[in-house]
Amino acid sequence: MVVDVLAKRHGVGVKKKMHDADTGKGRIEGADAMLAKPQLYMNRSGYSVGPLFEYFKCDPDDLIVVHDDIDLALGQIKVVYAAGHGGHNGVRSIVDELGHTSFFRVRVGVGRPEPPIDPADYVLQKFADDEKEEAAQIVERAADAVEDLLNLSLKDVQQKHH
Repeated sequence: MVVDVLAKRHGVGVKKKMHDADTGKGRIEGADAMLAKPQLYMNRSGYSVGPLFEYFKCDPDDLIVVHDDIDLALGQIKVVYAAGHGGHNGVRSIVDELGHTSFFRVRVGVGRPEPPIDPADYVLQKFADDEKEEAAQIVERAADAVEDLLNLSLKDVQQKHH
């Protein structure tokens, strides 16, 4: 959802199929950018991100991964760099494929489900009607955080968005 917002804001079409991802090139905040939405199961995201990273000869600091996080309440954002996967299987897959954690992550809080709901099933569900407005706002704020990472220091981004 965050990639869709960024694409719309900056007029980037995310339609080209590359390495099992929908991709699009453009400029965001004055920087050349590649937006990618892996089209594999989340826990295999690295199989798209790794080859794209190599194909475009990216530096680790060039990668920003945006992902949901059940350990953050709905509406919270955390921006981190070179952090572990935190149990997130999609991030784990990316780390495994890249062989390092030297990239930025924008963690988007979706909240933890109440038992007996399985967290894996929970994150695949659409937002509840009473969450939709807050979810739309958090997606916009996460896109803002990605844009800010292109122009501000990590510390400044964290102070602004945490």
